[in-house]
Order: sequence, then structure tokens, then C-alpha cells
Amino acid sequence: MTTPLERKVRQLDNDVQAIYEMIATVEATQRRHGNRLEEITATQSEHGRILTEHSAVLAEHSAVLAEHSAVLADHTTKLDRIVELLERR
Repeated sequence: MTTPLERKVRQLDNDVQAIYEMIATVEATQRRHGNRLEEITATQSEHGRILTEHSAVLAEHSAVLAEHSAVLADHTTKLDRIVELLERR
């Protein structure tokens, strides 16, 4: 027969073991979360690099579009002048 003190010691030992198991579970979860955060950070960095490249391409396209707009405006002016000359006849 076990004494109340022995039962209490055994219970405390079981409690300590249960706490260690909970801590191990928390550590494993934190490790998985850390790994996932590293993956997300790497993906985010790659997306940032791609976004920078796309921004450069967009800036180039904007410059070309501005050039085309200037040429179109010039052609419009010339056509307006031609129409004006034709209407005088």
C-alpha cells in the first residue's frame, strides 16, 4: 500500500512529465512556424524582385507610350492643317 506522500510524489512526477510533453509540442509547433515564416520570407523577397523588374518594364512602356502620344499629336496637328487647307479650296 502506498502512502499519501508517495501518491502525491507520483502525481507530481506525472504532472512534470505532462508539462515536458506540452513544452515539446509547443517547441515543435514553433519550429514548424519558424520554417514556414522562412519560406514566406523567401517567397516575398522573390515577389519583391519580380515586382521591381515589372516596374522597370512598365516605366519603359510608359516612356514609349509618351513618345507615341507625342507623334500622334504631331500627326493630328498636321492632319488638321491639311483639312484646313483643303477646305479653303
